[in-house]
Amino acid sequence: MLKEFKQFLLRGNVVDLAVGVVVGAAFSAIVNALVADFVTPFISAVARVPDMGGLVFTFNGGEFKYGHFLNAVISFVMIASTIFFLVVKPMNLLVGKSRKGPPADPTTKKCTECLSEIPLAAKRCSHCTQPVI
Repeated sequence: MLKEFKQFLLRGNVVDLAVGVVVGAAFSAIVNALVADFVTPFISAVARVPDMGGLVFTFNGGEFKYGHFLNAVISFVMIASTIFFLVVKPMNLLVGKSRKGPPADPTTKKCTECLSEIPLAAKRCSHCTQPVI
């Protein structure tokens, strides 16, 4: 059972997924810091709001931190656009280039009587000698 568990862990997909999650978490921390330290202060300066992360409103004693939510939305949009433009688009371009063109025109056809493959220009089947239209 331990051997099977080791094989499961060392499969390419599991290792790739683990690396992707770790790199994604690190990248997310960088983008969140960028948004919190540069983007939202810039937006706050333009909108003349001192701290966008501190924007809240109170309703029936409940505090709604919509500034924090706006920071999270900006972070998500930045991460999603970065992944799309730096990973998805290049991969689609590579996959598109690796695909071959349309298939070549067929050079044979099937005989209507014996279903043998015969050349397109043939007027008679070489196997059963039936005329082919």
